[in-house]
Amino acid sequence: MALAVGASYFSPTPIILKPRATFANAVACSSGNHALEAALVRRAAELADMSAGFTSPHPNVGCLVVSGGGAGDVVGEGYLYAQGTKPAEVQAVEAAGERCRGGTAFLNLEPGDCHGDHTAVSALVQAGITRVVVGMRHPLRHLRGNAIRDLRGQGLQVDVFGEDLQSKLIEEAQKACRIVNAPLVYRAASRVPFSVLKYAMTLDGKIAASSGHAAWISSKKSRSRVFELRGRSDAIVVGGNTVRRDNPRLTARHGGGHLPMRIVMTQTLDLPEEAHLWDISEVSTIVVTQRGARKSFQKYLASKGVEVVEFDILNPRDVMEYFYDRGYLSILWECGGTLTASAISSGVIHKVFAFVAPKIIGGKYAPSPVGELGMVEMSQALDLIDVCYEQVGPDMLVSGFLQPIPDLTPVIPSVDETSAIDPTVTPYDSSVIFFYKTWDPYGAFSNFSPHPIQMLDENGSYATWSTVEHCYQAHKFVGVDNPLARACVADIKSAKSPEEAARMGRSLQRRHPDLVRSDWESVKIDVMYRALKSKFSIYPHLNNMLLSTAGSVLVEASPHDLFWGGGREGEGLNYLGRLLMQLRSEFLGESSTTSESTVLAA
Repeated sequence: MALAVGASYFSPTPIILKPRATFANAVACSSGNHALEAALVRRAAELADMSAGFTSPHPNVGCLVVSGGGAGDVVGEGYLYAQGTKPAEVQAVEAAGERCRGGTAFLNLEPGDCHGDHTAVSALVQAGITRVVVGMRHPLRHLRGNAIRDLRGQGLQVDVFGEDLQSKLIEEAQKACRIVNAPLVYRAASRVPFSVLKYAMTLDGKIAASSGHAAWISSKKSRSRVFELRGRSDAIVVGGNTVRRDNPRLTARHGGGHLPMRIVMTQTLDLPEEAHLWDISEVSTIVVTQRGARKSFQKYLASKGVEVVEFDILNPRDVMEYFYDRGYLSILWECGGTLTASAISSGVIHKVFAFVAPKIIGGKYAPSPVGELGMVEMSQALDLIDVCYEQVGPDMLVSGFLQPIPDLTPVIPSVDETSAIDPTVTPYDSSVIFFYKTWDPYGAFSNFSPHPIQMLDENGSYATWSTVEHCYQAHKFVGVDNPLARACVADIKSAKSPEEAARMGRSLQRRHPDLVRSDWESVKIDVMYRALKSKFSIYPHLNNMLLSTAGSVLVEASPHDLFWGGGREGEGLNYLGRLLMQLRSEFLGESSTTSESTVLAA
């Protein structure tokens, strides 16, 4: 599938839809109408992308108004040009005028502002729109669901893709909505800016000759595409080697109005005094470096107007978290192999654009796009997702995501599963409570919280465990008729901290899988459940905290544990959250039964 020119994140493709109603309030419509509605939401996503490169990255919103009365003509369109400008919904209803009455609005993204007289919600209501079709809920938690709830409260029918309308191709249309707002979605999910890695290489995988000469590997058309990528970014990152070797300007030169910030990452601040990046007459430069590096040169850069930001330990993750706090949505990385490898290893690269030129340069010491990642087997290689191929002049552009696009629909676990576990949860309108570290607001839900528990052992006696994590890790080896396994149980039980217990249990499981009980995969959920029930039964204040979350979805926010946690992008199974919600439901049932018994006794 080829990317459309100028649509670096969003790739419109024709769709044919087959409806499949799976929710009680799903809209009943013919196959043709269903297909048309998906296409109209795709069109809204295309509109939303039209300001790319001309303004700084922002939530991309497009809106179409389709007339009622059976005609079904598009009578108004609009898109958000930049933050602080007229909402797409207002533009669309203004363009449609009186033809809005009884019509339907199609949005790629839930409106993000529903307060005041001139907002998206009030514009749709006052214009006489009777139905709104939304491609995706707003990814920012404090906005998610607000506009949908307000529109429904005003009597409008609101149908959300993936919820009220479902099918394979509806899912594809919803994915297009997530792609066009990928920077916003990734930022909301991972709390770092959306980061794109771009490089150009020869057919034999070199980004420069052995001498370091690299101008030019790719064609002029490919370089024009790079300018478009820059225009879509808040900032461009390079390393010190790139500054010393290439003396880049990192300008957009794409004809648009937006100029991205330039960021230089350097441990030593060993940079030349004369460089194009020190010219901040058109666009600013930020140098991030190790604390205390070359103070005299820092003063020199400051005299040039270059901002210097110091880090105790300079690494891509901390740098990206810093720029997240500065409000950045999208970052383009144009660095050498060493910094690229560090960024990938840090998990901050989300998408890759690789321009491959039909050239061979050779060279034993010629640099490659990605440095050492510590991988020794091809099975460890990182696979791209949603890969696209496009010929750009003589070059081939290969692009894809290193991390799946987060699906922020609040269905962790799914609506049916959540309702089955805990009926107090209202599908899609419920809040989500994340817990992970013990110092989080709901840190007591963590297995690492310092709450000893008592569990029946294999001999029928109660054993005390320092934490749930101690108990869980040790039970991997409980009952195994092996002296080493019994020693493992004892060592884990006496571990000084749950972190140490977890490290020991996981390490032993990797190194000695033969010591793990044969039924572990089938019983581990039950072991965790019984440990959690002990914990929340022993401590009344923990029980009260759990009950206070009734109606909310509980998500263990571990970015790496995809079984017990929700994962970095919500891709995890979240079994710890599921078990807590199951316990909550059981405790609430017991409380209700107790209350009824008291009333009857009275």
